[in-house]
Amino acid sequence: MDRTKFLKTCGIGCLGMIGAATVLESCAGTKYISGTLSGSFLQVPVDSFVFIKKEEIRFRKYVVAQHEELAYPISVYRHSETEYVALLMKCTHQGTELQVFGDRLECPAHGSKFSNTGAVSNGPADTPLRTFPIVIDNKILKINLA
Repeated sequence: MDRTKFLKTCGIGCLGMIGAATVLESCAGTKYISGTLSGSFLQVPVDSFVFIKKEEIRFRKYVVAQHEELAYPISVYRHSETEYVALLMKCTHQGTELQVFGDRLECPAHGSKFSNTGAVSNGPADTPLRTFPIVIDNKILKINLA
């Protein structure tokens, strides 16, 4: 293979990889929303989980709810139309804010991993994540922070 052909092949391959990474990144994006505080409840619209793909209504597995008065965000997982789990995104090992990767949360400091129910799946953390009770009222998830 001559030099010109080699450079063209490498260039096309690099462009393809950049395009694929962009497409994959947009598919896996985390939805961040600003919840509303009402007393001891953080309120999140059920519609936050809804998105349309190819004219079909679909549901996100989770959203991350934030509010300026909260020290840590809350990851809310949708397990069914009526079952949601709200998890404080604070590692129980040393308090580092967790990152969401689909059905798991991970600590960037020491590698602890948690399931979408808050259970520890990999240490050094040995305590599950804090969960909050949720009530669904008129298409609003009311997360009880008390």
